[in-house]
Amino acid sequence: MAVEVRVKASWLYRAASGLLLLFTLGHTLGFQQPPDPAWGVGAVVQSMQSSRFVIQGFSRTYWDFFLGAGLTVGVLFLFAAVLAWQLGSLPEAARGSMRAISWCFAATFVGVTVLSSLYLFWIPIVMSGLISACLIAAAWMSGSAVAASSHLGKGSSAGAA
Repeated sequence: MAVEVRVKASWLYRAASGLLLLFTLGHTLGFQQPPDPAWGVGAVVQSMQSSRFVIQGFSRTYWDFFLGAGLTVGVLFLFAAVLAWQLGSLPEAARGSMRAISWCFAATFVGVTVLSSLYLFWIPIVMSGLISACLIAAAWMSGSAVAASSHLGKGSSAGAA
């Protein structure tokens, strides 16, 4: 006797949210770690931290830009985790009416996966790939559920006439 388990879009959004929280923590803590001495980039990092310049009235280093950009990515990943959780909390009909947002959200993480593949390493490639898969499947299921309910609604009203 086979047991059938139907995955719901809400579960996929919640899974994506959990993965995004892990990704947020890993990224925010990981990018601030000192580089491995075996990489031989100590002089580059030292130069990034010590070379000051003025930009639009602010005295900054290239390291400040690195930290600011990295922390900004962490904040955006945290927002994405909240968004995924909220999408998972919505009723099916509401999610279905937000197909453009669902597909843009999925496409964004496909882009993150591509960029991770081009410029980063295994952990962000795998994490963004898993998040992309969850978001694509959830967007697909949300759209399919609305199409099915719309089709059923038309059929039942036609039969009543």
